[in-house]
Amino acid sequence: MPTGADHLQIAFEVAADRGGVVVSDPIERSQFVLSAPGDVRLRDADPEAFRFPADEAVTVRTDRLDLETVVSVCVRDGNGEMLAQAEHFADQTFPAGTYSVELFAPIKLYLRVDSSLRVVSDATKTSLEFGGETEVLIGARSHHKRPAATVRTTDRPRDAMRAVSLLGSALKTTSVERSYPTLRGHPPLVERGDRFAAPDGIERPETGVTLELPATRRHVYVAAPLAYYLGAEVVPGATPRIVTDEGFVHELDGSRGFERSVERVLKQTFFLDCLTRTEGYYAVDLHERAVLEPELGLEFASLYDRSIGEQLETYLDVPYERIESHVPDWKLTAHVAPTASNVELLPFVANDLAVVMTPRTEPTTGSAIQSTAVADFARGASPRPTADRSSGTDRSSDGELAFTRSASTRSTDTRAQEAASAQRTYVQPPETDSLEQAWLGPGIPIGASKASLQAYRNRLSRVPVEGDIRITVVCNDRKMAEERDAVEAVYGSREKLPFEVETHYELTVEELRSVLKEKTEFLHYIGHIDESGFQCPDGALDVETIDELGVDSFLLNACQSYEQGMELIERGAIAGIVTLNDVVNSGAVDIGRSLARLLNYGFPIRSALELAQRESAIGHDYIVVGDGSLLVTQVQAAFPNSCRIIENDDGNFDVKYTIYPGSEFDIGSLVMPYISGNDQHYISPGTIDSFELTPTELEAFLGLENIPVIIDSKLRWSSTVGLDSF
Repeated sequence: MPTGADHLQIAFEVAADRGGVVVSDPIERSQFVLSAPGDVRLRDADPEAFRFPADEAVTVRTDRLDLETVVSVCVRDGNGEMLAQAEHFADQTFPAGTYSVELFAPIKLYLRVDSSLRVVSDATKTSLEFGGETEVLIGARSHHKRPAATVRTTDRPRDAMRAVSLLGSALKTTSVERSYPTLRGHPPLVERGDRFAAPDGIERPETGVTLELPATRRHVYVAAPLAYYLGAEVVPGATPRIVTDEGFVHELDGSRGFERSVERVLKQTFFLDCLTRTEGYYAVDLHERAVLEPELGLEFASLYDRSIGEQLETYLDVPYERIESHVPDWKLTAHVAPTASNVELLPFVANDLAVVMTPRTEPTTGSAIQSTAVADFARGASPRPTADRSSGTDRSSDGELAFTRSASTRSTDTRAQEAASAQRTYVQPPETDSLEQAWLGPGIPIGASKASLQAYRNRLSRVPVEGDIRITVVCNDRKMAEERDAVEAVYGSREKLPFEVETHYELTVEELRSVLKEKTEFLHYIGHIDESGFQCPDGALDVETIDELGVDSFLLNACQSYEQGMELIERGAIAGIVTLNDVVNSGAVDIGRSLARLLNYGFPIRSALELAQRESAIGHDYIVVGDGSLLVTQVQAAFPNSCRIIENDDGNFDVKYTIYPGSEFDIGSLVMPYISGNDQHYISPGTIDSFELTPTELEAFLGLENIPVIIDSKLRWSSTVGLDSF
């Protein structure tokens, strides 16, 4: 299978404290332990020895390897034929022979061994047992993706078409397996210049697919992810359509309009590729195929080996309505303003396989209070307290005063603060059915993340970091110690993942400046922020005055922290959570506590905020800035997941199981929920299914891992939920 060179920096070392091998990815801040009895010695090996791409490899001699969690284990014979895929409570034995073993861990792992093999697992761990001490080849591949090159384009739409035509050069294969996230490389970067130029060796794959589009930025931007996924050439045309070498033509400007037509083609092609790929390297029992195959009448075995053009012709002959309810919840809708500068964003939205929409409304000015009213109306939220800015408090509905995080108690220039807020412009993107929305244009979005080109670039330039994951908590107001105490108890509470948590109190301007320069994966700031910056006992620190930043991601849990958060992004941070308005302290404590638990578990920043917002009346005052797909820590299980539980009339429980996208397992990954009676895989992400469990089965399910659960619209954690919770 084709390989790529955009994965970097895998490290192997002996696990001195528990025996075995620690595999680490210092860029993505992930690790996985393969425990082994006795002394283990590592020897370098050739990563080309595996059928699938690997970055680095070592050999060890042992008679068994124990995995610290249950992960999906795929066993193949020496010819690459899949023999079995083991999950929870497996016990499968294979006679002496040559075996390739693939582990779906936070770091992609491959083993090769000449021996007999037994794969055995329970609810919490998996073991691989060999026929006596033998040499085991271990290979690993990072999930970190980096573009191989940069394409330069002018501001002319026709040159942008040439640049978008090269996005598919990053695909590691043009087979249906490109629907697996690990086989889609990061597209080359695009930058603006005075002439078009592409480096040698960057070539579009020969897929025989052409996208004919009117030569406008809107058409090119919307079609970029589809062009990337199809490896298509993009050329000017009178009307938008797909044309293949086999003579197939599909119009892209039907009754639903161009943008919706492109969205449907992308989703339909991707989804049916996921069904067809079960004829290939991973012949799993896929739920979506089992449900749809009798109705669709497609011959997947025949489709598997056909060209992309032939597959498209067959796929698009299926009415979309027939598959719509089974298509996985899409990861992202990106609202991309069709400006000349936004051409540089296209590789990033294509990498996410985002649905791209172009804004049709202009941002409007308004105060923070006005923006909150818009958010309340859109989300159906209950009325929030009204701000009394002269005293730094909020007046609740019963007339009592509640302490807020407004810096107006420290600054007399509240008029300047309100004037600055009034100069903001706001926009409300239309609702979509994607899990997440990102706004890539002017204005502050209500109900979406404020993404930026700089954040994406910062993520690409992330460098390896040695040592434990570092979390920095800063509490600059003693009256907010409740949140400090709550989050200190959460961060670093995972036994098998090394953390270093540093807490600082009442920092001066220079002390805070020094802390922000130090390398940290996450900054949790508790205190006051106003138009002059972070409030300290001796003055204010404006991020604009910082010339060096070590913060990767952040939560600025203070009033009106949006501008300072965006400055952190401009100076090197990747993602963060900020506030748009003054926030009541009690609500901020709740949000801070919930976010700490979700981020500590391994939820991406954008998904963590979406879940935390359900728990608080002021949740709509918070938005994500930057690249919200970033994870602060690797996920506790294979996927970030949650469930909604409802007791039904017969005494059983309906469990809606939801998977969230992560850097390790992006859209198109396979998941097999360990739920009694289930033996099928599903396509992630999204709410993949609803299962009916008996009380006994529910207790067993909740005991597998500590995940967020929603009961009566409230966010709980499974470790605190019992049958008496309903």
